[in-house]
Amino acid sequence: MNTFVRSVTLACVLGAALTACGAPGTPRAARPEPVPATASGPPTLAPGPAGVTPVFRNAPRTGDRTVALTFDADMTADQGPRAAAGERFDNPRLVATLRRLRVPATVFMTGRWAEEYPAQARSIGSDPLFEVANHSYSHHAFTADCYGLPTIPGARMRADVERAFDAFRRVGVRRVMPYFRFPGGCYDRRALRALSAAGVTAVQWDVVSGDAFATDADAVARDVLDGVRPGSVVVMHCTRSAAPATERAVRAVVPRLRERGYRFVRVSELIGASHRRPTLVP
Repeated sequence: MNTFVRSVTLACVLGAALTACGAPGTPRAARPEPVPATASGPPTLAPGPAGVTPVFRNAPRTGDRTVALTFDADMTADQGPRAAAGERFDNPRLVATLRRLRVPATVFMTGRWAEEYPAQARSIGSDPLFEVANHSYSHHAFTADCYGLPTIPGARMRADVERAFDAFRRVGVRRVMPYFRFPGGCYDRRALRALSAAGVTAVQWDVVSGDAFATDADAVARDVLDGVRPGSVVVMHCTRSAAPATERAVRAVVPRLRERGYRFVRVSELIGASHRRPTLVP
């Protein structure tokens, strides 16, 4: 992986943390009301003013010690040659560890990742321990200033999200959730408006693991353990070449959080909990 791509991706993750999980200038609208799960689908957030895409960061800070580990399965549209040359954008050992430890998780896949690893995508999507959500098709930025990432024109944003959903269907991924994570965590009001017709809830996070290109699993584990609060969403990565320490960090984090009384859940449960419980801490 070349130095520029590494620096851009690391800056993207660190920059998202410094800008409170969004690009500079990200709107801070009032939290939308959740819509509970029905027989026809999972819980979502109601659209914001003028129908803009709602954004979820964490559940209410109640006494219920739940936490959602989320994993971004990143692969951009132009990384096929690197995969063909042997670079691994998957992480089967991480998925196996989550299964062994019985940790529910939400995996945000790019459509390109699902195309590259269709058997793994199907396996994750068919396992009731996990849920699959949308991380765009191309992993290009949805704002003009997202730490050097290529930018999708506003007119193509919704099409890129729908192309990812199409890719999941083509490779046979089941139970895809109506949740979307912006590449790099970068969004603005124009992006939220562009995706309004896609019917997704945007999912950010409140805990950055710092696992991108990290080699010190203990440091990653400390970042997670220091940041988690009831209702937290933790962002991590499911990419061997870009996040080689993640699986080891998960093995350290899971028992420690369980000792503290935390229960691991998928994002859908946190969104559902937002409907059921009052917010005690903003």
